[in-house]
Amino acid sequence: MPAMSDVSAGVISPPVARPRVTITYCTQCQWLLRAAWMAQELLSTFRDDLGEVALRPGTGGVFVIAFDTEVIWERVRDGGFPEVKVLKQRVRDRLDPGRDLGHVDRAGREG
Repeated sequence: MPAMSDVSAGVISPPVARPRVTITYCTQCQWLLRAAWMAQELLSTFRDDLGEVALRPGTGGVFVIAFDTEVIWERVRDGGFPEVKVLKQRVRDRLDPGRDLGHVDRAGREG
């Protein structure tokens, strides 16, 4: 939705292209809630940086997470489901590698 100032001035600015994350989940396996929870976590952490997090139904045990066109997690290849910490780090590494994720980055390093 355009900003009010853009509309009142009679000018609608084109949207800024921001990355899309797609989570493809297996409907037969009932993984919608898991996919939705991960989407919510990404949208909460990267609220101003992501253009969209899409949930895409699939079948056959699929659980794939893509950042634009790059697969960053695949359930079979990567050995299960990602911990949300790892998922956030993989998204951050593509979006803004220098960004500090706070407690997510420090977890496990503190002794």
